Amino acid sequence: MDGVVRAWVDGWVVSRGASSPVREPWGFTIDVGEADHVSRHVLDATNDAVDEETVSKVADAVTGAGVWLKVFQEPSVVGGRLGPDWWVDPEPGYLMTAPLTDAAGDASAPDGCRLRTWSRGGVTRVLVTAADGSLAARGQVAPTGVTAVVDRIWTSPAHRRRGLGGLVVRVLQRAAAEQGAETGVLAGTPAGRALYESLGWQVVSPLTSAKFTGRPDGPA
Repeated sequence: MDGVVRAWVDGWVVSRGASSPVREPWGFTIDVGEADHVSRHVLDATNDAVDEETVSKVADAVTGAGVWLKVFQEPSVVGGRLGPDWWVDPEPGYLMTAPLTDAAGDASAPDGCRLRTWSRGGVTRVLVTAADGSLAARGQVAPTGVTAVVDRIWTSPAHRRRGLGGLVVRVLQRAAAEQGAETGVLAGTPAGRALYESLGWQVVSPLTSAKFTGRPDGPA
């Protein structure tokens, strides 16, 4: 899928309420505004197209703690281009896509659970609560035209292996398709990859996440 990184960036900023992405020669800069996530740089190349010298150049220009770097390549490759002031997640994430028309399967909550959906600010959210009203599962999706970013899928440890994660994703896919989106995009964790693949999602690229922790002799 051409433009998959841009599609993920566009949907992610809507989903998270972040700033509009600023185009850079190597990708995008996004202001997030959180103490531990001030901003992020996202390189727009994937897999073997990632230029390691570019990774080093972008990383070396970062001076403030709380700036994140997202590179669509394995941590074993990216980590070698970053200095000791960077924390690198040793487990790769995965950039994944799926046709939203393939959201087949039951979309009703299991006995004892309640499913609710609502939309605000361009984001549709799904909430599944247990019989006692506690959080069982949740997720959200941000359509931005023909693509939509599925985001923040989470299932409570007490309610895993009940199909709730799959339920949430299917409901979000259908909601996005009803708004005209044709392709879903997400950044999945190693733990979530099997779930998404079981629902027809395919890996486009690994994703390395790194955070600048700040130089000992520099400002925090």
